[in-house]
Amino acid sequence: MASTATYPAVTLEQENHARDAAFNRALHGKSAQASGGLMAMRKKDQAAQKAAVDEYFKHWDNKAAANETEADRKARRDEYATLTRHYYNLATDLYEYGWGTSFHFCRFAAKESFYKAIARHEHYLALKMNMQENSRVLDVGCGVGGPAREMIKFTGANVVGLNNNDYQIERSLQYAAKEGLADKFSAVKGDFMQMSFPENSFDAVYAIEATVHAPSLQGVYEQIYKVLKPGGVFGVYEWLMTDNYDNDNPKHREIRLGIEQGDGISNMVKISEGLAAIRAAGFELEHHEDLAERPDATPWYYPLAGDFRHLSSIGDLFTITRMTWWGRALIHRFIGVGETLRLMPQGTQKTADSLAVAADCLVEGGKQKLFTPMYMIIARKPVNA
Repeated sequence: MASTATYPAVTLEQENHARDAAFNRALHGKSAQASGGLMAMRKKDQAAQKAAVDEYFKHWDNKAAANETEADRKARRDEYATLTRHYYNLATDLYEYGWGTSFHFCRFAAKESFYKAIARHEHYLALKMNMQENSRVLDVGCGVGGPAREMIKFTGANVVGLNNNDYQIERSLQYAAKEGLADKFSAVKGDFMQMSFPENSFDAVYAIEATVHAPSLQGVYEQIYKVLKPGGVFGVYEWLMTDNYDNDNPKHREIRLGIEQGDGISNMVKISEGLAAIRAAGFELEHHEDLAERPDATPWYYPLAGDFRHLSSIGDLFTITRMTWWGRALIHRFIGVGETLRLMPQGTQKTADSLAVAADCLVEGGKQKLFTPMYMIIARKPVNA
């Protein structure tokens, strides 16, 4: 039985798939078929891009950490779905340019290349969940499907991706078809706070750095609990502030707000609150651990820090270079010139700058042990639920 513990009420946005699809067509056109990154950015509609920029940044412009109020955070929570959808309308191509198609962090073994480490992080979650071949698995917040495709290759599971962003859904389906995985992967449009799947319909559910976008962790965990079969397992890598975080400390609050703004997050909470939420949703907690606290020689944030001391292969040079301050400055100037020449839609540079601020705050949060992007939770729905 789920706990009766109470958490701040969340207003659920009314879903409007027809509206979202129309906006997706207006903004992205056929750019979902582009190779990704900068080439896809060039194909956006100027007017629709401006609308997305205005809608997203209204939550952040002129709202400094020093004078942030609970009303500001509530406004973001109340518009969580629109905020997240427009964030990924603006950021997806930049993510693919700078990071690849798996939008998450990872641990690094000695001399391990960037993309091998990314895949191993995904494999580790599948291993801890004991994900089985041909099982029906839900990926909550699937992005453009990088982790889902890796889970399929590693385990042979059938993965359904849930996403509220039409552009990412299109790209995820395109990538799956390109890799010959269309028979094992599908993607569904929907809000993870109000899932439309039948109850007890998935053998397993996972989320990789996605449920942080929920306005209430208990709320999204309850939805996952509902669609998971009795005895089924839920595994998540959660973004959380550590219990070292002090919201009354202005510097701490500035780091949290910088991460939230640059990553489309309405309401990030501490580890203790995350664990309380999963228990309140009714799950049996089997394992939880901050993987960022493992004694790895290479920190999880090294690509964002642009620290070449940890570079493990020549093949990673280009990826890490793009993350250095001067690499970001170079792309800032490139995009700025592109906007001036109208080769890039207006607002692309503002989005890139916001991502750069988030990168700095993520690194600082990691160094000060105020934040983790990889708090692993393995939980099970009781067999008799």
